[in-house]
Amino acid sequence: MAAPTLQQPSFLLANLKADSTTKPLLQRCQDLVKIIDDYPAKELHLIFPWLVESVFGSLDGIISGWNLRLLHSRNHEYNIVMDFLNPSGPMMKLVYKLQAEEYKYEIPVNYLPGPVKACIQEGVLPDCPLFHNKLHFPLSGVLTLNLALNPFEYFMFSFASCLITPKSFPQGQHGSSTDSAYFVLVDTYLKYFLPSEGSVPPSPFSDSRGSVTAPSPRSSSVSFAGYGVHSPSLLKHHIFHQPSVNADPAAQEIWRTETLLQMFVEVWLHHYSLEMYQKLQSPQVKEPFSPTEEHVLVVRLLVKHLHAFSNSLKPEQLSSSPSAHSHAHTSPLEEFKRVVVQRFVQQKLYLFLQHCFGHWPLDASFRAVLETWLSYIQPWRYTGEKTNPQPDQNRTVPDKWEAFVQENLLMFTKLFQVFLNRAVRTDLVNAKNALMVFRVAKVFAQPNLAEMIQKGEQLFLEPEHVLHHRQPRGYLTPSQGGSYLSSRQRVVTDMVFKVKSHVYALEGQDCQYKQMFGTELRGAVMKLIQIIAQARQTAKRISDHSSEVAANNSFLSWFGMSSSDPINTFSGAEPEESGECLKKTHEFLDRALENLCQIFKLNQGQLTQLISNLGSSQDDGNCKQLPDCVQGENGLILTDLGRRQIISGLRRFDIHYQGDPELQPIRSYENALLVRLFYRISSLVNERFGGHMNALCSRPDFLGRLGRRYLADPESAVKLKQSPVSRRALERNRQPRLSLRPLASYKTLLLLLLFYMLGALLAFGPVSSTLLLLTGGLLYGLVVTLFGDKLKTH
Repeated sequence: MAAPTLQQPSFLLANLKADSTTKPLLQRCQDLVKIIDDYPAKELHLIFPWLVESVFGSLDGIISGWNLRLLHSRNHEYNIVMDFLNPSGPMMKLVYKLQAEEYKYEIPVNYLPGPVKACIQEGVLPDCPLFHNKLHFPLSGVLTLNLALNPFEYFMFSFASCLITPKSFPQGQHGSSTDSAYFVLVDTYLKYFLPSEGSVPPSPFSDSRGSVTAPSPRSSSVSFAGYGVHSPSLLKHHIFHQPSVNADPAAQEIWRTETLLQMFVEVWLHHYSLEMYQKLQSPQVKEPFSPTEEHVLVVRLLVKHLHAFSNSLKPEQLSSSPSAHSHAHTSPLEEFKRVVVQRFVQQKLYLFLQHCFGHWPLDASFRAVLETWLSYIQPWRYTGEKTNPQPDQNRTVPDKWEAFVQENLLMFTKLFQVFLNRAVRTDLVNAKNALMVFRVAKVFAQPNLAEMIQKGEQLFLEPEHVLHHRQPRGYLTPSQGGSYLSSRQRVVTDMVFKVKSHVYALEGQDCQYKQMFGTELRGAVMKLIQIIAQARQTAKRISDHSSEVAANNSFLSWFGMSSSDPINTFSGAEPEESGECLKKTHEFLDRALENLCQIFKLNQGQLTQLISNLGSSQDDGNCKQLPDCVQGENGLILTDLGRRQIISGLRRFDIHYQGDPELQPIRSYENALLVRLFYRISSLVNERFGGHMNALCSRPDFLGRLGRRYLADPESAVKLKQSPVSRRALERNRQPRLSLRPLASYKTLLLLLLFYMLGALLAFGPVSSTLLLLTGGLLYGLVVTLFGDKLKTH
C-alpha cells in the first residue's frame, strides 16, 4: 500500500480496476504500456501498489495475481507476461520513473521474515541494513508498524514474497516446475542485475534531470575488504538518503544489485535465526516456516548463479589482497563479487539447509534440498571454464578452493553429519533414496576435497592461545625487512582466525564441534555402510522374487490359477522398487560403498568381511522371520528395532487380508455382479442361521468337525500371529459362516460349465448334474473329515 497522502481519488486507478475484470491480459498490458509512457509520475504513483498486487498477488495470499508460478511457456499468455515484466520492460520502466521522484510505499512488518519481524517488534535493529531507517509509525499505534520502501525495493519485495506466500491454486495444480514464468523471471533478474560479464545496464528511463537516482553512492572510503559475517554491511552507510543528480555512476551500478540480492536472501532464506533453530530442537516447538520443493528449487537457482557471479571475478583481482584494491582501480561490482557469498548468503543458507535436513519428509522430494547443498559446496562447478569433461572421481578439486572450504567448514562437515542421520532412517531399497546417498558420497570422494576438510578441522582445533598472539595485519614483506617466517605465521594465524570466526558465527560461542573424520562419525559411517549392505541384499532378494513370480505366471492367471492366495499377489512394493529400478538401486549402493571407503580410507578387507558376515547371518530362514515385536493386549506391537528392520527391508510381515473375507475388493478374475449377489444371499443365511451354525461347529463329534469343514476358515488360526492386528477383529472373522463368493470366480464358473457340458454329453440333465455335484462335494467332505488327521500325520 502506498504511504497515506491527502490526494484526490485516482480516476485512472478506478478505470484500471474496472478493465481488469473485463479486458483480456494482452489488451490490459498494451493499455498499461501507453499509460506508463504518457502519464506523469504523480498519477502513476497512485496506481503502482495496486498494479504490483494485481501482478504478484497480495501478501496475505487472498489475491492470486497473474499466477506466475503456474504460468508455463505453452500458455498463450506466457510471452505477454515475460515481455511486460522483463528487466528492461514496461513494469521496470515504471519502477525507475517513480524511483526518480523519491516516492515511498509501505508494507506491514507482519509480512517480514520471522527473525526480522521479531527484531523490529522488540525494538532491536535487524542485521540486514536493507530495513534500517525505514520504520513508519502510523497514528494507530505501534502494533501496526510499517516499512517505507522505495519503488525498486517495494517491487522486489513483492516479487520475492510471491514465492513463499501461501496461495489457493486450482485443484490438481501446484507450482514446482523449473519452466514456470516465475522461475524464468528469477533467472532473468539474476543475470541482469548480477551479471557475470560486464556491468548492470543503465536504467532505460531518463528525464530532463538525468538518470534515475540511487539511494546514495558508496563513499570511496567504504571497502568490501574482509569476510567477517558480522562486518558492517555495504548499505549501512547510505540507506534512506537520496543523492544528488550527479551521483557517482559506480554507485548507480551497484545499488540495484545489492538491493535485489539482499531482498531475495531475506525473503527466501532468513526464516530461522540461531536462537530460533536451537529452540526448534525441542519437539514441542511448532515450526515457524516450512519451505516447499518449489521454494528450494528457486534457492538452488540463486546459489548456482551467485557462484557463477562470484567466480567471474578477474584472476588478477582475485589473487591480489583486498587491501591492495582501491576505488580507482576496481569497480564496486568487482568488489561485490569478492564477498557476495560469504557475507550475504552463507549464514542464512546454513540455517535454512539445516532446518530442511532436520524437518523434511523422508522421501524422494528431499532431492531438491540435497542438490541445493551440493551446489553450494561445489563452487568449482560454476567457473565457466570450458575444459575437457572428466568423471567426477577423477576431477581433482583445485588448491585455490582451499580457502572456500575452510571458510565454509560447517557447510561440509555439520551438514554431512545431519545427512548421515537422515540416511540411516531412509528406505535405501528405493532407487531414488539410494541415488541421493550415492550423490553425496560421489561429491565428497572428489580427490583433494577430504584433505581440505581435514586441514580446515585442524585449523579450528588449534589452541585458543594462537588467537591471543595474533599479530596486526601490517606486516613487512621480506624485501622490506620482514622475515618469511613471520609472514608464514601470519598466514596460518589468519586462517585459524577465519575458520574459528566462521564456526562460532554459525553455531555460537558454546558450540561442541564434532569432527567429520573423528571416531564418533566414523562409527556412524560404518553403521550407514551396514545399512547399505542390508539394502543391497534386500533389493537383490526382492528382484529375485519378482523374477520368480513373473516366470511362474501364465495366461491362466486371468482365471486365478497362478496363486493359491490372491491376497499375496500384492507384494507391497512401489513402482520404484521393481524391475530396472532395483538394478539401479544395487548399482547406486555399490558405488556409494566404494566412495565412502575412499573418503574415510576404510580397509577394503574389513569392509568385505563385514558384508560377508552380514550376508551369512541373513539366510532365507532369517529373512522370513517377523519384525521384532512384543505381545500386547490386542496382539503384536512393533518395537523400535522392529520398525528399523522394516524400514531397512530386513524383515516384513506377510501381507494377508485380515478383515472380513467377504468384503475384500472385487478381483479382476471375479464377476462383480455375482460377488454382490452371493454376498447378499450369504449374509441373509448367516444372519438367520448364525446361531445354529455356531452350535454345530462347537460340537466335538463328527458332525461338528464336518460343520467346521464347510462353515469355518481352517487357515485363520495360522494367520493369527502373522500381523499385529487386533485380536478382537480376528476372533470376529473366525465365526462360522457360509461363503458363496468362490462361486463368483471365473475359474469356478469355467469348471462348472465344463462339468455341465460333460453331464450333457453323458445324458444328464441340469438337475441331475447339480445333485451329482452336491453329492460329490458331500462325499469329499466326509472323506477329508474322517481321514484328514491321519493323512496329515503321514
